[in-house]
Amino acid sequence: MLLVPSAAWAQFMGEERPATDSTIVLSLDDALKIALSENTSVKVADMEIQRMKYAQKGSYGQLFPQINATGAYNYAIKKQKVYFGSDSDDSSSGSSSSGGMAAMYASMLEPIMYYIQQLYTVTGTPFVPYVAPTTPGSGGSSSSGDGAIEMGRTHQVTLGLSASMPVVNFQLWQSLRITGDQVELAVEQARESRLGTVASVKQAYFAVLMAKASYDVYNAVYENAVQNYKLTETRYKAARASELEMARAQSSLAAAIPNLYNAENAIYLSLWQLKAVMGVDLDRAVDVQGTLEDYAQHMFYDLNEGEEASLDRNSQLRQLASQAEMLAKQIRMQQYAYLPSLSMQISYNYYTQSDKFNLSQWKWLPSSTLVFSLSIPIFSGGQRYHAIKQTRVQADELALQRENAERQLRIGIRQSLSTMDTSMKTYDAAKEALKSAEKAYDIASKSYQVGKSTLTDLNNTELTLTQTRLQVAQAVYNFVVAKAGLEQTLGYDFTEEK
Repeated sequence: MLLVPSAAWAQFMGEERPATDSTIVLSLDDALKIALSENTSVKVADMEIQRMKYAQKGSYGQLFPQINATGAYNYAIKKQKVYFGSDSDDSSSGSSSSGGMAAMYASMLEPIMYYIQQLYTVTGTPFVPYVAPTTPGSGGSSSSGDGAIEMGRTHQVTLGLSASMPVVNFQLWQSLRITGDQVELAVEQARESRLGTVASVKQAYFAVLMAKASYDVYNAVYENAVQNYKLTETRYKAARASELEMARAQSSLAAAIPNLYNAENAIYLSLWQLKAVMGVDLDRAVDVQGTLEDYAQHMFYDLNEGEEASLDRNSQLRQLASQAEMLAKQIRMQQYAYLPSLSMQISYNYYTQSDKFNLSQWKWLPSSTLVFSLSIPIFSGGQRYHAIKQTRVQADELALQRENAERQLRIGIRQSLSTMDTSMKTYDAAKEALKSAEKAYDIASKSYQVGKSTLTDLNNTELTLTQTRLQVAQAVYNFVVAKAGLEQTLGYDFTEEK
């Protein structure tokens, strides 16, 4: 039984991980810088900004002409027919009727063909005279027995190039303004992600310092228990200590070992949490520098200034304000749906027709058009009207959400300030109590060494000393964590000077 505490102590000291040269010791600023460059949420937020910028640039493409190339091939299975004259002409029968129709067509086309012949004469191009449609049975084929004439050729190919663009479109212009606001909203969301990352890294960093402070306290308890055990053992062998005191010394030493293991495990867990928040490999050897007592020197804050702090830099309120502005612009865009829009389209085509599929003999003819289209909205069944009403209700909802969010943020500020105030008062009281506890323990320790007090008295003073040390560390930890939360609420960015 006497060898169990010594063996456990030796085993614990052997398992303690020694510091190596590969261990990276980080300050709080170093941890924040690494987190802002390696944290996953920050990277995703930055990628979202880039995505919204691409979307904005793509939306501006609607202002430029949309150019498309087209091509079509038509094969006439059955050609279209057209009629000239009245239905009474179609009711006549016999070859004389068909011949009369052909003569009538020739007389109708004669002035036109004469004009075309004059044009060919001026240009010097050989003119092929017009041949009137032949009557059925005379060897011709362009007209049918019912007086109809087939139009077009068997093969038709069309190649073209068209361009269209809006000239006046108020809805489009307003939508482009909304895409700019979406980019600003993405930037603010990325800023909120950075603020949350900074607060998380600070809390994880301070958790490591708190775990180390707890470890130091329990390690001191363990070392005192070892010394008391050795002293009691010496006195017991000299018959100056009772068996009861020896058993109490053993139990005190045995009880100190689990607390020390738990404190050491808390350090490892808090370091893993810090590495996870920073976005680094969990197997990488990382340690932090400094102690909580270093931050105790900065435990002061003007509570009145905190009560009157402005929320203009708060990321949540900024996002709500940006969303409200976007809704206002969306209402204007929906109102612009009542206004006319003007668009322009220009096309240039080449086409050819032939009854024979012989590419070398095809003659290509150009054609081009310029079209202005004016669209005037008249009636849509109330869709535009109700869309505007719906967006206005959404804007009213957003205003209520902003009011409630500001109220909750004010409550959070007061809670942080109250925690900081309590921590400052607790720290001052715990520091005074620590001096008294250390003095009481020294007196009890010396009294026990000379045999004027019992081990129970020494253990009681040591318990008070342990609790006081933990209270001092806990007060500092509560203050810095509450201050980190307050800075996040007020929108203090680590990357900025102030």
